[in-house]
Amino acid sequence: MVPVDTLLTFVLASVVLILIPGPSVLFIVGRSIAYGRRAGVLSVLGNALGALPAILAVAFGVGAVVAASVTALTAVKLVGAAYLIWLGIQAIRHRDAHLPGATRTPATSAALLRQAFVVGVTNPKTIAFFVAVLPQFVDPAAGPVWAQLLVLGLIFQAIGVVCDGAWALAAGTARTWFARSPRRVSAMGATGGTMMIGLGGALALSGSKT
Repeated sequence: MVPVDTLLTFVLASVVLILIPGPSVLFIVGRSIAYGRRAGVLSVLGNALGALPAILAVAFGVGAVVAASVTALTAVKLVGAAYLIWLGIQAIRHRDAHLPGATRTPATSAALLRQAFVVGVTNPKTIAFFVAVLPQFVDPAAGPVWAQLLVLGLIFQAIGVVCDGAWALAAGTARTWFARSPRRVSAMGATGGTMMIGLGGALALSGSKT
């Protein structure tokens, strides 16, 4: 298995990388602002589940093939970007769902998890990141490489859930404070949707950096 000193180095590097806001953080913050803490936390869980296929792919050697294919990465990137834009538009359209007297709820728990899972699984940055970073912490003499890659990937995701969960709770709490004014909560819903649309557009227009 992964040596203890290597594991500690990996954990430290993971915390530093995860604390830097990226596409996943912006998506989660946008959902929390648009729909509240519950939606933010569910988005964290769904997004983490969406990364599991990438971890398995890298662990069993498929990730390197996908990451080397410009066409495959571009296709996944555009699908994910389009989905983010669609979610942003829906957040803006239904920004009044939490106002007093509203008859529509933004989404069920299952729907929120499913939507976040799609965002996570279509983020090409995930496979590219795991392919580039995880092998650097593998020691072939310490056991099966695939097992080490799998453990490292799962540890990274566990750290990500904790850190992203903090972002979700913070953004959701800020939204709750704004909810004291119906006009503010509506504005927050629109702001969260705009963030998701902007993120989707940025991903679609980005080059090699995904």
